[in-house]
Amino acid sequence: MNASTTLIVIMGVLFAAGVYAMMERSLTRVLIGFLLLGNATNLLLLIVMGAPGIAPFFGSGDASEMSDPLPQALTLTAIVITFAVSAFLLALIYRSWQLGEADTVEDDETDIAVRERGAEEDDVMDDEEFGDDNNDLATDFVGTDTSPITVLHARDFAGIDDDAPVDTPDHPTPNGGER
Repeated sequence: MNASTTLIVIMGVLFAAGVYAMMERSLTRVLIGFLLLGNATNLLLLIVMGAPGIAPFFGSGDASEMSDPLPQALTLTAIVITFAVSAFLLALIYRSWQLGEADTVEDDETDIAVRERGAEEDDVMDDEEFGDDNNDLATDFVGTDTSPITVLHARDFAGIDDDAPVDTPDHPTPNGGER
């Protein structure tokens, strides 16, 4: 087994362990799972980088000898994102511990009611027919005759100036010239 295959296996194990840990109710395990996913992503980008080469600076060598800088930039971005989300999760865990002295997310009455309501609404949505005569179901604004957005013009309010430049070829630009 060569080094590349070993890295791929380790990356797969890290992804699997991270997803498994994030499925738990404990916020600490969610944090550990997220950290595992972040490390697995960094390892994926390391694998994608390919064979090492010389630094990608202008004039340092031929382009075929240089390493690809994109995976390196993506790895730095992944590290920063992992750090930021980990700091946020740590703040959530700390606040949860302060309020309830536990970091486990429990179902309350509202969660159970939403879960039951969601199952009932799914049954109702499956029974409805979407025909041409029922166009109101395609919009969130059922029962309104006009658009919820009102465009105001100078005729509506005296303080509105309607001489803004228009982005069409037949209108002149604000400085008087044609496009």
